[in-house]
Amino acid sequence: MGGRVDESCVLVDGPWTHRFVGANGSRFHVVEAGTGPLVLFLHGFPEFWWAWHDMLPRIADAGFRAVAIDLRGYGASDKPPRGYDGYTMAADVTGLIRALGERNATIVGAGAGGMIGWAAAAFHPKLVNRLVVLGAAHPLRLRAALFADPRGQFAASSSALRFQVPRYEHVLTRDDAALVGELMTRWTSPQWRDTPEFADYVARCREAMQIPQAAFCALEAYRWVFRSAIRLQGYRFVKLMQRPLITPTLQLHGELDTATLPRTAQGSGRYVLAPYEWRLIPEAGHFLHQEATDVVTGEVLRWLKTN
Repeated sequence: MGGRVDESCVLVDGPWTHRFVGANGSRFHVVEAGTGPLVLFLHGFPEFWWAWHDMLPRIADAGFRAVAIDLRGYGASDKPPRGYDGYTMAADVTGLIRALGERNATIVGAGAGGMIGWAAAAFHPKLVNRLVVLGAAHPLRLRAALFADPRGQFAASSSALRFQVPRYEHVLTRDDAALVGELMTRWTSPQWRDTPEFADYVARCREAMQIPQAAFCALEAYRWVFRSAIRLQGYRFVKLMQRPLITPTLQLHGELDTATLPRTAQGSGRYVLAPYEWRLIPEAGHFLHQEATDVVTGEVLRWLKTN
């Protein structure tokens, strides 16, 4: 890669349109294909909108308006120094739904994007008509597992604990963002790890994380989770997240996910009053939207057309 990385590295051409949309006080890079009911895709860490490049055209061809975004702080979206708390990032999503001219949307979120999806559906139920969560436990399930499962989820979350170290973003981007590649290799399945597609995906994510301020912003969201645990703001977040979801929710999880363990994610359905399904995807790790694209696309389309 070499040289200085800028936001143009994420403006990849394809059967979609790139544009910028203002919402919740920030400017977001959105990538759009198709027309019809809105399906909004939220990537996780350490990804960017490209997480969905295989799925966008397929969902669009099925009769939907498929929109993938760069989350606050990632890719070509704004990178303000603040706003990486659960409330603001949930409001980013629902603000985007309105800014895109829609009254509601289906949210499909992976990893950290799945956590934001849970919060958006809990805080703004009228704007989220369906939810699909990939590789992400309900925030309260994750919180409980960190305390109750020290050898399991707490150990699996050791990377996020290191993210608390001040200026750790310089460690993340050192040596061409080598640590991003190490984390992705650790969190994915052995089958996908050895493919050219994985190598290309890792290279793109490493490059995007070197966009100025992106690494700092990405880590700020993780820092808020831990900082808020002992603050009033975090207590309020937990109280609000205890509201049962009235959004039909499909939860897909990779059997080999080592970032969020399947046993942590399972049981998230206790927070959903609406129709809920849990499905474990065999031989897939944390990035199941990339590792098992056909299966995930089929499940998303099925969920869009039911309930």
